[in-house]
Amino acid sequence: MKKVIISLLLSLFIISGFVFWLFNGSATTFSEPSKTIVIEVDNIAKEDVLELLVNEQIISSTFLFEKIGTQLKIWDRIKIGKFKFKKGESLIDIARIFKNNKQAEFNLVINKLRSVNDLAKLINKNFSTDSISALRVLKDPRVLSSINADSNTLMFNIIPNTYTFFWSTPVEKMIEKLAVESKKFWDVNNRKSKADQLGLTPLQVYIIASIVEEETNNEAEKGNIASVYMNRLKIGMPLAADPTVKFAVKDFALRRILRVHTQYKSPYNTYINKGLPPGPICTPAIKTIDAVLNAPKTNYLFFVANADMSGTHHFSNTFAEHKQYAAIYHKALTKYLAEKEK
Repeated sequence: MKKVIISLLLSLFIISGFVFWLFNGSATTFSEPSKTIVIEVDNIAKEDVLELLVNEQIISSTFLFEKIGTQLKIWDRIKIGKFKFKKGESLIDIARIFKNNKQAEFNLVINKLRSVNDLAKLINKNFSTDSISALRVLKDPRVLSSINADSNTLMFNIIPNTYTFFWSTPVEKMIEKLAVESKKFWDVNNRKSKADQLGLTPLQVYIIASIVEEETNNEAEKGNIASVYMNRLKIGMPLAADPTVKFAVKDFALRRILRVHTQYKSPYNTYINKGLPPGPICTPAIKTIDAVLNAPKTNYLFFVANADMSGTHHFSNTFAEHKQYAAIYHKALTKYLAEKEK
């Protein structure tokens, strides 16, 4: 009798261990470190989920997973989104991911954007919303009003950085988060205070930084270029910034700005309109914004690219000096472009 009891207990132990392994052991059969699946609709049928999980090698047994899913009440909780599963996760782990709607997070990496269209395309590239739908939201007056922006100033709320969202995050929620992060940005490192000391609002600093961003990639010169534009603003002199003309005519590859360009009618053309344009012409890098806020005090009113095509500039206090160096540069540019065409 004792042997029978021991045998039964041993069998029960083995069966219990096997059942435990079935539910808590590795359920995945894919070879990659992880795998991501897409649920494209809410209220997806249970059968469709089971088929997707098997096809993607997330599970091998639909019978067991269906039972676990029913026990955890996941079948009416599965939402649209992308879900990431690690190699070796158990049936219970997988079910809990759906139960808790634990969606995979994806990065929205924002560098320099020139327009709301660029932002819409970037969102479409990384998330569920197509670019047309994203653009519709980004231009919605109600959405813009919620972050105290308009069609010209929307991009002010976007600080180049890396942001994390769920794949299915609505564009409106993305913009809300970007606006919140933008406000935090101006509170860090005394940025708001520095703008006040310059007699500028954060928006004005951002607009100047966007022009500087398009003027040069040379970090060492950004402060001096910013000082030129701030000096012009102080005396009521037109900014006459070439990047604003390129933005106005939507030709960012222009190498030579001609009269036909400088006379182009647009509120963004700072050759024919005094003061700052109504909004930024790109999303400037954080370093560029800080270069404006920490710009040296100079008497510079002019600058022109150096004739060696190095990307550096010559800065001048007077128009006479500027005219001299501008002539040298344009002569060199003509030669440079001619040689490129050969």
